[in-house]
Amino acid sequence: MLSALALARDIDAGKLKPAQVIDLCVKAIAAREADVQAFVSLDLDGARRCAERSAAALVRQPLRGLPIGVKDIIDTADLPTEYGSPIYNGHRPKTDAAIVSQVRRAGGLLLGKTVTTEFAYLQPPKTRNPHKAGHTPGGSSSGSAAAVAAGMVPIAIGSQTGGSVIRPAAFCGVAGFKPSYKLLPTVGVKCFSWHLDTLGFFAASVGDVAFAAAAVADRDLCVDAGEVAAPRVSLVRTHLWPEATDDMRAAVENAAKAASAAGARVEDIVLPPIMEDAFRAHGIIQDYEAYRAFAFEYDRHRERMSGILRTMLEKAASISADQYDEARRVSKRARQALADIMAATDVLLTPSAPGAAPDPSTTGSPVFNKLWTLMGNPCVSVPGLRDAFGLPLGVQIVGRFGRDRAALAAASFMERALARLTR
Repeated sequence: MLSALALARDIDAGKLKPAQVIDLCVKAIAAREADVQAFVSLDLDGARRCAERSAAALVRQPLRGLPIGVKDIIDTADLPTEYGSPIYNGHRPKTDAAIVSQVRRAGGLLLGKTVTTEFAYLQPPKTRNPHKAGHTPGGSSSGSAAAVAAGMVPIAIGSQTGGSVIRPAAFCGVAGFKPSYKLLPTVGVKCFSWHLDTLGFFAASVGDVAFAAAAVADRDLCVDAGEVAAPRVSLVRTHLWPEATDDMRAAVENAAKAASAAGARVEDIVLPPIMEDAFRAHGIIQDYEAYRAFAFEYDRHRERMSGILRTMLEKAASISADQYDEARRVSKRARQALADIMAATDVLLTPSAPGAAPDPSTTGSPVFNKLWTLMGNPCVSVPGLRDAFGLPLGVQIVGRFGRDRAALAAASFMERALARLTR
């Protein structure tokens, strides 16, 4: 994989130029894209021309001219945006999404659009897991996670409505960061659920993903300078713990032991019943809003939708406004309860996914992500562990709402602890 931090440091030291980084990506794409299929469109020549023409200006910007992959539900003026759906074949937006403009302003170069599942839902994509082709990369940010894992880009952008950043990051063995809700603008991103949709980042390590987020969000999020203070960690199994594989349960418990050995205060906590209610509320809120967000496509082009999405929308039509409003009230009470819980801890530790990547007939289950997406808290999938078959496993750090840097710092601490564990 390509480390965004290492590349930026080499550019700062004059050892690399932005165009040479593009060449590294081009080489990896030539070697692996035919098998992985992470991209739906590429602009390698355009990125190289921009890197050569504007090198002096780019190296002074936070991203130093590093190439970025962008999920194909995010509008781009220079490349097609098809939302993973045949309804939008060849669609060319007139403008960039706000996040793409932020990437450009920060000195990032758009290398290509990464594969998304259809409208960021559950229909499996063409992309394959770079570790083992017979396994899914996860979804819906399938191509973004796979492109980073295959060394095709140092940074990629995805989105999460249920578990679409954390889960594919775990399956592909990279770091994934879902920031606090509304930290990043979703203007120009195809909406699925306006109370849940959150943009996020993929990179090789926690330090790399923090670097990317800091550059684009223009906030102090970097965690690569010196030692990270030992956090207070609360291990949360939740009512879904039985859905985790034996390997995943062992991974989370081993991560807790590694953190404790490294100096963290680790304890088990049990969440109150309102959190189970909130987990169920996620589906009501998501589906009610999706039925409205996709009103045009469903009313006029439903025959061109996949069966899995069409069936969900058909069922969502029966969700009443009263049910939706009650689900939102439940989520508000749950956020208040979670804030009280987290007053006595820094971060929660829980699985990133039920286990390693399953076969490509599914994108995997987001059951360990939905609650935290609804709560809006920052989440980081920490790489570094594997199951008995050598497939990556990710553990999830959940921070306090609005304390994104602290969540990233705790994730970086965990990553280092896991590295010592696996030596």
